[in-house]
Amino acid sequence: MKNKLKVLRAEKDMTQADLADSLGVSRQTINAIEKGKFDPSLPLAFKISKLFKLRIEEIFNDPEDE
Repeated sequence: MKNKLKVLRAEKDMTQADLADSLGVSRQTINAIEKGKFDPSLPLAFKISKLFKLRIEEIFNDPEDE
């Protein structure tokens, strides 16, 4: 799954550790999501969505939909 997490995080001048702390996950989890190696759970996707004040589909997209 592709995502814009790295770009959104950079726009807010947050480190992976900052974002991880905000979401209650490990920095490694953020790194894996940004690299597309891990798809977040639905509750985590909602937390990310709320943090960046965007809809989930504005952050994550399925490459098969393109």
